[in-house]
Formats: sequence, structure tokens, C-alpha cells
Amino acid sequence: MATLPRRLAAEFIGTAFLLAAVVGSGIMAERLSGGGNVALALLANTVATGAALVALILTFGPISGAHFNPVVTICDAWQRGISVRDALLYIPAQFAGALLGVAVANRMFDLPAFFASTKVRTGPSQWLGEFVATFGLLAVIWGCTKLQRAIVVPLAVGAYIMAASWFTSSTSFANPAVTLARSLSDTFAGIRPADVPAFIVAQIAGGLAATLLFSWLIRLKADKVLMPHD
Repeated sequence: MATLPRRLAAEFIGTAFLLAAVVGSGIMAERLSGGGNVALALLANTVATGAALVALILTFGPISGAHFNPVVTICDAWQRGISVRDALLYIPAQFAGALLGVAVANRMFDLPAFFASTKVRTGPSQWLGEFVATFGLLAVIWGCTKLQRAIVVPLAVGAYIMAASWFTSSTSFANPAVTLARSLSDTFAGIRPADVPAFIVAQIAGGLAATLLFSWLIRLKADKVLMPHD
């Protein structure tokens, strides 16, 4: 098994690259589309994000399990796939990585490292969208991890996030670390800081609900989420 410091480093670096991909591709897409074609910008943003997820899970999964998401870590700890002690260290590493990733993305495009977003994302429909997005993400993770070969998990997660970005009203943040970090970039992928808490509550609720369902649908045994690692 990889040592805890190595696993924390994998979570930190992986989450940083994920945010760099989400925010950086959003900025690039908006600029190349001239700011007037939102559908094209969203398509480019979601394809880049899904592709990055596949690559990052394949890269860091064998080390840490490639959670990159506090909700995934919370649910994995609930099912005893990771110890509570390790989970309490994974989560700060994920948030720290997310902040670094958004800062790097902003600076790559000559923007301030951190500047609060003004993009409004609030209301019951958006909160429901986040619940659905995160419920689906954890459902995909549990179903594929327990019922399929491990190699399909990165592909399934990347594909689901790409799809959920289009079929949910919130464009599928589905990750508290991602949500907080995106509030610090007033760009295409941003979210107003005031809207972050409700998104995170909906995400946690969706993740817990999916985990509860799958603990009934299939017997969840205690092993690592996403990519089984040594």
C-alpha cells in the first residue's frame, strides 16, 4: 500500500490538475467562442473536463484511489473503504489542491490568481441539479467499482461527468472542492461565493443517498473507491 503522504500527494496533485482543466478549459472555450456561443463553450469545457478525469483517475488511482472529491471520500469512509483518519486528511488535501489548480488556471490566462465569481447559480432547480449530478456520480462509481472491471471506472466517470454537465440544470459541479475553488474565478466556470454552501449541501445529500441505495442494491464490501490501489 502506498504510504499516507504519497496518497495525500496524489489527491492534492490530482485535484489541482482537475481544477486547472475545468477552469482553464472554460476560459479558453469562452475566449475562442468570442463569448457569444455559450453552447459551444460548454461543449468544449465538458469534453476537456471528462478527458482530464479519465487521464487523472488512470494516473493517480493506483496510488490513492483517485477520489479528488470530498463527497467520494466521505462515502468511502462510511463504507469503510478508507479509515476516518485518512479521510480527514484526504479532504483538506483535495481542497488545497483545488485552490492551487484554480490559481494556476487563472494565472495561465493572465488573470488574478483568485478573484470572486459573480456568476449566479442558485435556486431549487439548481440545487436539485446538484443533488442529481452527485447522486449519479456516486451511483456510477459504486456500480462500476463493484460490478465491473476496474479499468472501466475512469471511462465511466469521465463519460458521466460529460453527460451530466448537459442534462443537469447546474452543469454538474458534483464536488465540494471544485465548487469552492470555482467561486474564486470570475470566468465561464465560476459560481458566486454566496451560492456555494447550498451547492455543497445538495452534493453531500446526493452522494449519501446514492451510497445508501447501493448498499441495498449490492453488498458494498470495504475496498477502495474508483481504482483499487496497493
